Amino acid sequence: MAGLKVEIKKENLVYKRTELLTDNTMHYCPGCSHGTINKLVAEVVAELGIEESTIGITPVGCSAFAYNYIDIDWIQAAHGRACAVASAVKRLHPEKMVFTYQGDGDLAAIGTGESIHACNRGENITIIYVNNATYGMTGGQMSPTTLMGMKTTTSPQGRDSSLHGYPFKIADMVAHLDGVSYVTRQSVHTAAATRKAKKALKKAFEKSLANKGVSFIEFVATCSSGWKMSPVASNKWLEDNMLQAYPVGDLKDI
Repeated sequence: MAGLKVEIKKENLVYKRTELLTDNTMHYCPGCSHGTINKLVAEVVAELGIEESTIGITPVGCSAFAYNYIDIDWIQAAHGRACAVASAVKRLHPEKMVFTYQGDGDLAAIGTGESIHACNRGENITIIYVNNATYGMTGGQMSPTTLMGMKTTTSPQGRDSSLHGYPFKIADMVAHLDGVSYVTRQSVHTAAATRKAKKALKKAFEKSLANKGVSFIEFVATCSSGWKMSPVASNKWLEDNMLQAYPVGDLKDI
């Protein structure tokens, strides 16, 4: 094939910011994974062409203000109730793409009941679960997913199983439920990881649109403020510690 010339259009080499992201300045702390995950949600919705038929549900926590950043329809749920609200919305509007956007202090704590039963019923929704192992918005307290030995404002000596129990691996649990068709765990701490996460997110949305039951995508995330680390140190700590307890990859794919 000597002498063969391949012409690449310049516009294909230029990153274009999706128009679904608003011009509002994000409130997330520097280095927070939420900003990158918000961007991925906006890009996937735009690429699937479902801007006018997508409804996002956010509860309380750092995720609460996602409606300021992604230009789709949103509903604000009470703390922990996002999956219950999403179930109702999807049943009333089965033609819509419905997803929740929740943190570990919400989905894995006060909202565990609503989340587990929505999964067990096989609601045709996508659950986006951001796990940074802390209550980031309220000061860095211990959450159900805080690692063993991990220090927080409410476990200053480190998480102790005799006092606090063990980290709650909720994705592993919902993978056993018949109503769940897709469970995956991803991260966005590197460019390569972010590309894989975007593919997984698009797959989750496509399964929901095809009425395959619940798609559950966990993002293992950083919280530089709650962890009291720089953004760079947070990414390294996530890689060395969080990903050991919460390894990335697909847990279930039907």
